[in-house]
Amino acid sequence: MDNLEVGMKLHALYTDGEYYPAIIVNISTGKARKGAPVKVSYVGYGEEENTWLPLSKLKSKKLPKVESKPEPKAKAKAKAKGKAKEIEWDYSGLEKGKRVQAKADGKFWAAEVLTVSKDKKRAKAPVKVRFVGYTKESDEWVGADRLMSKALKPMSKAKKSEGTKPLSIPSVARKMLLVKPKIEAPLDPGFRPVILAKKAYLEAAKDCTLKLDWALIRADGCARYTLPVFDEKSKEVKASIYMAGVLIQEMIWQRSAAELHLCGPPSVCKALKAAYSKGGAYEFEAMSMPNVCGTPSTPFVVKIVDSVSDLPENKDTPQVCGKDANGCRLAFDLGKSDIKTVAVKDNEVLYSKETEWDVTAEDPEYHYNAIMDAMKLAKAALPRVDAIGGSATGTISADNEATWCDIFPNVKPDVYKEKVVPIFKRIAKDLAGDVPLKVINDGEVTALAAVQAIKKGNVMGISMGSSEGAGYANEDGNLMGWISELCYVKLDMNPKAPTDPWSKGAHRGLSHLYLGQRGATKLAEKGGVDIPDNYKFSHPDMSTIKHEHHAQCLKLI
Repeated sequence: MDNLEVGMKLHALYTDGEYYPAIIVNISTGKARKGAPVKVSYVGYGEEENTWLPLSKLKSKKLPKVESKPEPKAKAKAKAKGKAKEIEWDYSGLEKGKRVQAKADGKFWAAEVLTVSKDKKRAKAPVKVRFVGYTKESDEWVGADRLMSKALKPMSKAKKSEGTKPLSIPSVARKMLLVKPKIEAPLDPGFRPVILAKKAYLEAAKDCTLKLDWALIRADGCARYTLPVFDEKSKEVKASIYMAGVLIQEMIWQRSAAELHLCGPPSVCKALKAAYSKGGAYEFEAMSMPNVCGTPSTPFVVKIVDSVSDLPENKDTPQVCGKDANGCRLAFDLGKSDIKTVAVKDNEVLYSKETEWDVTAEDPEYHYNAIMDAMKLAKAALPRVDAIGGSATGTISADNEATWCDIFPNVKPDVYKEKVVPIFKRIAKDLAGDVPLKVINDGEVTALAAVQAIKKGNVMGISMGSSEGAGYANEDGNLMGWISELCYVKLDMNPKAPTDPWSKGAHRGLSHLYLGQRGATKLAEKGGVDIPDNYKFSHPDMSTIKHEHHAQCLKLI
């Protein structure tokens, strides 16, 4: 250890079995630390990832090479046999502050749980503990083999299959795509914007002659894109596959799709087809799109074609929306935390109110009654009702049907089709008879409002509420017929970015955790806001689709 010093840069082994750039932050000569005397900080990550390591898990020209001795055959066989029967543990019972017994230097000592990581790289040692009577310098990440607690139990088969693991980024892609912004986010220093990754990738691939083309086909249009890709035999091709997956995901939530057609290098197309199929990294998209497109019984199709000429051309179907508010009009906006209602007479707002509700209710009659009660109060402010306008999250058809709205997350599919799809038309008729009705996506309302305000087109609108909506109006100020569900688009490439409950943990760094209200609540603790423990973003109460705790946290912010 004489060659090592605090501040020295080297490469350190992480729990995923790979080496990453790190800096030495402490060196111990104490007997208690003889097995792991060097504490390192991984470059680009926070202090919570700092860990003590043995010399054998460090790489530096200043360190002598350590040759591992081959294991005796009998011992190796016994180890392999033991590995096959390795138990998976359920750590959900371990919460911050819980007292446990943790092993150190061959003995169990009283300790307190600081955090439990869900990161795949921390799978073998996901629990960070502080030994009672010691400072943070002795904090350690430990696994079930070094813990004793009644709250630690073997994982049941049901729990093993629950949810989807987020896609991990390949090593070669990390080096190319994790681009640190020039101005670092003070409360989120690990933030790595997707747009910078895309720019870095296109620069690295600018001389590539191979291309990947894709088409996302929907009922009234088609989205096309061409991406340069690295040679199939190169290690960089993994970055191409990863980047393509992210960009297809972005486009699929922007436009929607019933089918994905691919044309390009066979291995790249094959990998992406698997990724966008059941069991793949983008299973959430593949399973969601039939519902989004209003065809729940028709599976999402991924097809590989031989020639670019076999791909359909790009096509959009712009929708003209009226932009005048003369006469007596009612309007509603349905968000995940509240119902907004407005009464307007000849472009003048006479009534406006927000009413909180619980979108997690399983019976859509709750939603219907909540909306009707709020709208009746608005109606009372008008002498008559000439027209009704509305907005909601999700996909709204040209005929005002709630094709796929995530403000009804717990309604069963058969009930959804019968009761939710026609709910807006039912509300309008019961409220005001056969008056004109137009309901669009909440983000599209924002785009149209901007067109009205600046008197120009080519506008992108972002609606930041309990989630996030987006919309785009073309040069004529008309909508494009897209779904514009950008809340499900990846914004942060950081492999440790948070997951979210709406995609059931399928992805990390999705947009609504940055451009919605949860973008504020997840940083409240780091920003110095005094909040209860269960309002801290890492707490299980903040990782559900319910918004109550986030609403209260916002008030404290």
